[in-house]
Amino acid sequence: MGMRIETLSVFPQMFTEPMGLSIIGRARAAGILEFCAHDLRDWTHDRHNTTDDEIYGGGAGQLMKVEPVFEALDDLLGTGQSAQASNPATVIFFTPTGIPFSQQLAQELAAKERLILVCGRYEGFDERVYSRADICISLGDYVLTGGELPAMVVTDAVCRLLPGALGDAQSPLDESFTNGLLEYPQYTRPAEYRGMTVPEVLLGGNHRLIAEWRRKQSIIRTVRLRPDLLKHADLNVEEQAQLEALVRDNLEMLD
Repeated sequence: MGMRIETLSVFPQMFTEPMGLSIIGRARAAGILEFCAHDLRDWTHDRHNTTDDEIYGGGAGQLMKVEPVFEALDDLLGTGQSAQASNPATVIFFTPTGIPFSQQLAQELAAKERLILVCGRYEGFDERVYSRADICISLGDYVLTGGELPAMVVTDAVCRLLPGALGDAQSPLDESFTNGLLEYPQYTRPAEYRGMTVPEVLLGGNHRLIAEWRRKQSIIRTVRLRPDLLKHADLNVEEQAQLEALVRDNLEMLD
């Protein structure tokens, strides 16, 4: 049985096409991932299916109401009067106050059996809904219109880590952030284009030299572009010496 990911949103139709394409679509077809988009309006009780209201104390915009979210989670988690499921789930909300999303967090979530991603809109949620959260996540220091896009990002990042989701089991192990480094540069045919050539080492077929070159390039790229990642990098003694030399050289260039 594969992982189950569910979303709770006032725009469930936003997930229809993206969740049926590419790696996610293939994972669903193979039974690796089960996905379901719930409509939060199904848990409203007025004729307008209202999910938002004015903000106490004043302020611009509307706020997502607490009752529909609580009732939906009661049912989805198997604790409400019309409970739909009883298997445990990790409930995730998206908010600027959440922990930053990372590859490490994606790996942790990929080990779960079931995720429920709750997507806000307008000015966000009534603060009381966060009492139902197991994890609050932020994608970054910017503001989006709603939580649907973050939910898609998390689903994509998690899905590709599920066993069998990618054609090559080695693929997620070599990617950026997996080992604290950015991924090395990669090339395909032609070997030369408009004066730009593929590094000779990649054309020689010596897998040991290729692996060494790629590892070194990962370190160089991380030093130049994302030095903040290096504190989490898993480096051996020789690589640590290379890193110190690279940092020293860069500092000398800045002097």
